[in-house]
Amino acid sequence: MKKEKQPQPTKSKLRVLEQLCKLIPVHLVPKLARETGVDKKSRSYTPWSHVVTMIFSQVAHSVGLNDVCDALRLNSGPLSAIRGATPPSRNNLSHANEVRDASLAEKLYWEVLEHLRRLNPGIIPGTNGHGVLRRFRRAIYAIDSTVLPLVMRCMDWAKHRRRKAAAKCHMRLDLQSFLPKFAIVGSAGQADAKRAREVCANLSEGEIGIFDRAYLDFGHLEELTQRGVWWVTRAKENLSLSVDTKLPVEKGSKILKDEIVVLNNPKPGHPESMRRVTARVEVDGKEREMVFLTNNMEWSPQTVVDLYGCRWDIEVFFKEIKQTLQLSDFLGQNANAVRWQVWIALLVHLLMRYLSKLSEWRHSFIRLFALIRSAMWKPLDAVSLLECYGTAGQQLRMRAAPDQAYLPGFA
Repeated sequence: MKKEKQPQPTKSKLRVLEQLCKLIPVHLVPKLARETGVDKKSRSYTPWSHVVTMIFSQVAHSVGLNDVCDALRLNSGPLSAIRGATPPSRNNLSHANEVRDASLAEKLYWEVLEHLRRLNPGIIPGTNGHGVLRRFRRAIYAIDSTVLPLVMRCMDWAKHRRRKAAAKCHMRLDLQSFLPKFAIVGSAGQADAKRAREVCANLSEGEIGIFDRAYLDFGHLEELTQRGVWWVTRAKENLSLSVDTKLPVEKGSKILKDEIVVLNNPKPGHPESMRRVTARVEVDGKEREMVFLTNNMEWSPQTVVDLYGCRWDIEVFFKEIKQTLQLSDFLGQNANAVRWQVWIALLVHLLMRYLSKLSEWRHSFIRLFALIRSAMWKPLDAVSLLECYGTAGQQLRMRAAPDQAYLPGFA
């Protein structure tokens, strides 16, 4: 019996890394360099070469400046084919990360996102996800943050606890596309609740925001209510509330209480009333009682519980990018350099997600990233490459390693 021959990816005149970079429009980086003033700080090492270098550092998972610069010098020929990009010296790259405004990388991410959406609207589907997400015809966002530990411990801008330094990325994730809608990269020393207004500034009437307890700020929640934004969060254990109205609950269900409550000592600008849902949820195989708050009085109590359960998707997103992209070893330790690296990491994630959409990739993002990294200097068609290695019959889903993910508070 003859063994079935493994399909081979199509040859291409362009290397895989070049195809990834070519998804960025030709005019975009020079235009943003002019807008942000980066072009005035650039001489021989152009903004485009800087962006390509940072993209390479993410794909190659480089651990230091010498790692990046040496690898690009060894591949200077293929690198020059990427619109004339040139390899940097160690000092050039370090100086560029330190002084060139990181808002260029931030704006580049959002511009490329809109560009890819116009090329292929399917990258951001109207309704996606699972379970409760399919019930809603409106945008649903999870708001959370993740800490990015830094090696250096003596940086004033990144103080975090007693002997640690860290940056923090606050994000609003679109749960229906699994892509960021808004993000802030800053110091880890500032409480999440103080960043809540910035992260939610663009939420529109009818949209839904889901927070964890760290973002519980009643003044901000009342502002969202006044704007017509629905929200769901967890109640803190020491929260002082009084029951105004008890709503009926089904006997024998996991919904224990459904109540309209008021704050005992409200301050000006705090909500007049809220809805509190108490339910039993499974945690590590055991049921625990949890309390949820929302400003929507019409949803069923189970919908409130299910919506908060969707918040775990942002934890999966953070796990996905931390397990693949280079967000542990930073090429620079000042605030600007860290922002450069985080925004380029998100850009690489977006570009790879786009390739996965074109090729109908059916495996984890971790495997996709490893495949692109292994083949980045090979003259192979990227879409064909992913089609050849992604043909196993699995459900089409972008996910982090499921065996390492767990959902605290939900089965």
